[in-house]
Amino acid sequence: MTAVRGTAVDIPTQDGIADAYLAHPDDTDRHPAVLLYMDAFGLRPHLRGMADRLAAAGYTVLVPNVFYRHGRAPVVELPDFLDPAARPEIFEHIMPIARELTPERAMRDAGAYLDWLAACPQATDGPVGITGYCMGAGLALRTAGTYPDRVAAAAGFHGAHLASEAPDSPHTVAERITAELYFGHADQDHALPPEQIERLDKALDEAGVRHRTEVYTGAQHGYTQADTAAYHAEATERHWEALLDLFGRAL
Repeated sequence: MTAVRGTAVDIPTQDGIADAYLAHPDDTDRHPAVLLYMDAFGLRPHLRGMADRLAAAGYTVLVPNVFYRHGRAPVVELPDFLDPAARPEIFEHIMPIARELTPERAMRDAGAYLDWLAACPQATDGPVGITGYCMGAGLALRTAGTYPDRVAAAAGFHGAHLASEAPDSPHTVAERITAELYFGHADQDHALPPEQIERLDKALDEAGVRHRTEVYTGAQHGYTQADTAAYHAEATERHWEALLDLFGRAL
């Protein structure tokens, strides 16, 4: 098992300072860079653990607090384990914050995250990989379309509202994407019904984007998040296999 070093870092953006977590192999080498986009529950110990696992596989991983405009993480106080009974009250606080992260703001921030990784002494030069969870899957998709020359591969897992009928839906950036994509959807996901999966695939096919879509049977929205009741161990391991396969080819 590769030893990993994790540190807290600050990233200057056009709108302030984004706090973030950086994980990389504990050595003096440079490693391919990965931008990990959080789910709506935010930067917390579980996501740091996911970053550490990616770093142990040979990557330099940055996990920004995309809600930094509302304070440093944790922006919303969370219990150690998120059960269904706690979700309504937590989302009362989270949803107004999430709605303020417009696509324009999010992509300004994405440029800052990519600039920071480009200057990071632990990261190799060249395009990065991205992985995103829940709302982070949409951010991964948008970033791949907004900065096509800077993203080699992007993945999204249990993504939310990836291909809605809204004019600024994430899937509308498909024609600008040059990266290879992978999506691991949950078959029991209220946030991404089958018609949106079909719409997303159609947009990517028509744009000629290299991509693979899989629907994980028996998985719920949030299946990779071990600190929630939605966690599905088998689906999570399948996600790791697919993600490392993608990054192993592309980075």
